Order: sequence, then structure tokens, then C-alpha cells
Amino acid sequence: MAHGFRIVASTGIDLGDREYQQDQLLLTAHPRVKGCVLGVVADGMGGRSGGRKAAEQVLLTAQQLFERYDPNTDDGGEFLSRVAVEAHVVIRLTAASTEQEPHSTIVAFVINPNGECHVVHSGDSRLYHFRQGILQHRTLDHSFVQNLVDKGQLTEEEALNDPRNNLLLHCLGADHEPAIGTHRIERLEAGDSLVACSDGIWHYFSSAELGRVVHQLPPRQACEFLIGKARQRAEGHGDNMALIIVKLEPLPVSSARSRPGSLPST
Repeated sequence: MAHGFRIVASTGIDLGDREYQQDQLLLTAHPRVKGCVLGVVADGMGGRSGGRKAAEQVLLTAQQLFERYDPNTDDGGEFLSRVAVEAHVVIRLTAASTEQEPHSTIVAFVINPNGECHVVHSGDSRLYHFRQGILQHRTLDHSFVQNLVDKGQLTEEEALNDPRNNLLLHCLGADHEPAIGTHRIERLEAGDSLVACSDGIWHYFSSAELGRVVHQLPPRQACEFLIGKARQRAEGHGDNMALIIVKLEPLPVSSARSRPGSLPST
């Protein structure tokens, strides 16, 4: 693991006001390499069972490939891109054998032991990277309204309330090859936070709000607060929610370096 921080994380998943759960998530440590962590959020679409199955196939593909991933020799960005491509193929094969049209978004990240972090996404599930609560990077949705924002025809605030904000241009399982966005964080630092979430969460918060919450609260309390506040703001019309929060906390000060009479930080 990179010197200077420890990884503290939590997850949250909620049905919202829907009849069934299609959002799925995965947060797991590498089976062999200490300090290597994989996180995945997938928002399924396509009926009661079709959407959930598509999202579960994203997680299964990620888990299987992660078990063969070697952070010492493999490129993290290539690994995550392969997860997205292979999950897309599996979902398409499922669609060909049923009358359903399963699709899923993906946002995934891998943290390597040296602090390097890679991100991949397709659709409108997002990853935010904060440093001391200040936004450093956010994935840009593959959606109709994000395209309008990119062209300067809508502001970010207007896009949140636009009735077309659920129209995706790309996702896994569609008829055409999906756009797959990638991002690399050269080195995470103590004080950094990652938030990976589906639109059932981010739709109700500005980036600044998310940054303040994850900076001020431990991951578990932050997950509980954001899900509760999203439910409140949805006013009975909330979507499924899936959320991963990862914080990089400074390593505890050793007893030898503590001031006389003081306790080591925890």
C-alpha cells in the first residue's frame, strides 16, 4: 500500500421508491495483493429481472477478471476496459437468448498498492474524486443532457432538472458498441475521497455538497446520510441507489512519535 494513508470504505444500496432493485455494487480487496481494491457500481435496465441480471453480470465479470489481475505487471486501465467490454458481450449474449433487452451502466475503479487509481465508465453512473473535499475530477455521463452541457446549451444545474436526463447515448448491452470512458489518477493522497454512485444518488446533490459530506463524515455515516437525504429530496419518486465511498486517511501516528501523555491518533 502507498505510504501515508490507509483505505477506509463503506457501501450503501437502497430500493428507493421502486418496486425492485436493479442497482448493484461490488467493493472488494484483491485476493493476493494487499492494498489493491476494486469498486464497481452497475445500474441495470430492462424489466424486473433483465436489468438486475445485466448489472449482476457486470459484477461477476469484474470479480472474475480481478482475480487474475496483477497490479505489479498489468495495466489498471486496460484491466477495467476489458471488464467493460467483456460485460457488454455477456449482456448481449443474454439478450439474444431471451425476449428481454437487458442493459447496464458501469462505473468502476481500481486502486493499486502504489496509490495509482484507474477509472472506467459507460452510461450515467459516476465517479467523483475529491481532495480535502474539493472536486478534482468527475466522470462525464454518456447521456443526452450531458451532450447538451458539453455544447454549452444547458448548465449543470439545468441538466439535473431536464426531463430528458434519463436518456443514455451509451451503456453496456446496447445494439452498438458502447463508449467507454477512462481516467487515471497518478497517485492518491491522504485526504482524498472517491465516490462511485448511480444516478439515484447524484441526481440530488451538487458536486460541492457531495464533497462536503464525504470530507466531514466517516464513510459509513456519509453513505447513510446521502441515501437518507436522496430519499427525502425525491419526495416519493426516488430511483434505486447504489453508492461506494472510499476515503484515504492518514496513517495513525506511532506511539513513539506521540507527545508525552497523548494517545496515538486512530
